[in-house]
Amino acid sequence: MELINEESASELLQAQTHVWNHIFTFINSMTLKCAVQLGIPDVIQKHGKPMTLSELVSALPIHPLKAQYVHRLMRILVHSGFFSQQNLNQEAYSLTQSTRLLLKDNPWSMRPLLLFFLDAVLTKPWDCMSTWFQNDEATAFSVAHEKTFWEYAGQDPRINNLFNEAMARDSILASKLVVSKYKGIFDGVDSLVDVGGGLGTMAKGIAEAFPHMDCTVFDLPHVVCDLQGSKNLKYIGGDMFEAVPAAEAILLKWILHDWSDEECVKILKRCKQAITSMGNKKAGKVIIIDMVRENLNGDEGLLETQLFCDLELMVAFSGMERNEKEWAKLFFDAGFLNYKIHPVLDTRALIELYP
Repeated sequence: MELINEESASELLQAQTHVWNHIFTFINSMTLKCAVQLGIPDVIQKHGKPMTLSELVSALPIHPLKAQYVHRLMRILVHSGFFSQQNLNQEAYSLTQSTRLLLKDNPWSMRPLLLFFLDAVLTKPWDCMSTWFQNDEATAFSVAHEKTFWEYAGQDPRINNLFNEAMARDSILASKLVVSKYKGIFDGVDSLVDVGGGLGTMAKGIAEAFPHMDCTVFDLPHVVCDLQGSKNLKYIGGDMFEAVPAAEAILLKWILHDWSDEECVKILKRCKQAITSMGNKKAGKVIIIDMVRENLNGDEGLLETQLFCDLELMVAFSGMERNEKEWAKLFFDAGFLNYKIHPVLDTRALIELYP
């Protein structure tokens, strides 16, 4: 057997550690999900000061036999940066900035996104990924569940609600940023249709900021059937692949990245028809809020987020995250002549698209 020198042994150990950490990387996600489901962030927040282990155990809805394991759960969550640990008379836990994004009452909470993407229905397709590569199914989700995500959500109210709540919570931040930072984009716009607008969170924010504007949320019938509008906001059910209601502006927030290039071109053509149809006296535009994948100059965290999001879209929806060149090809293939990209948040951007 060949002897291993000290340098080679060190490299081998580093390589083994790298493999081990990737084997178990799902533990980071699942322990965080467990903490959220048990309400640990909210319990510590309600306590109002660093919370000792014994205080935390007493406040959690857990079986008495499981009390002895809480410190091990907290140990990994401290290590991954979701709680800070202080040694007073005994160990005490505090929230971090990341954990505050998981509080129920935080308007920017990512809790609904976490519960949606880490639901068993969404994680099962990852176990089918290699099978998907070897057959002709459109997505690994279809391999796992024998239907598309959209078909599944249409038949399962729980998943439908999880998805819509996740998208709605993200829209709170997006609407405030867009309305405050890019208010001029809506100058002169008297009517807007939010295509795939879900519960209408984004459209509500726009309607409140621009009371003169007639806003419409357009989504699948089962999504909007029980939703109530307001003075300048209404809900319409339909299929964006068939037709989009006419308006001076069409909004597509986190829509196109869910679909293939061919499907995106179909959607964009319907949007183009909607803003150029009879009755629209002004030159309309399409407003897209989506990720524009780009080189991030060494920001490994954001780069990893881009890569993760791109693969999630591939596995669950047959979509992708696109760079500017890929976006431009879609726009021109759909018959649009010009576009402007405005950075909004991290890698997300607002795109104005003109016919």
